[in-house]
Amino acid sequence: MGHHVLLIEDEPNIIEAMRFILSRDGWQVSCHSDGATAVQVVSDLRPDVVVLDVMLPNRNGFDILRDLRAEHATAALPVLMLTAKGQAKDRDRAEGLGASAFMTKPFANAEVIDQLRSLVGS
Repeated sequence: MGHHVLLIEDEPNIIEAMRFILSRDGWQVSCHSDGATAVQVVSDLRPDVVVLDVMLPNRNGFDILRDLRAEHATAALPVLMLTAKGQAKDRDRAEGLGASAFMTKPFANAEVIDQLRSLVGS
């Protein structure tokens, strides 16, 4: 079985599109859409990589990333941040908090796959 990716995203169209392209590429895809429980879900599922949206209901991706980096078990977990806001300050904030990679929406399917493959070393 392929690598396990956890997609933390609340837009149904993006969830379905990413689930489709990643599954077709051989990934095991889990999805979650609530920011308040995202850190617990990462801990429970222990994915190989996380795709994390910045704007989520109940908690933003920056706060989630900060908490993931603070925990020993997830401190080195590859995290690809996604955002519809591609401003430099968002990219700087994500990098400052320890994001492994940063991508703006809309994105090319091949770009997401290439980035995730790079993050898990395959």
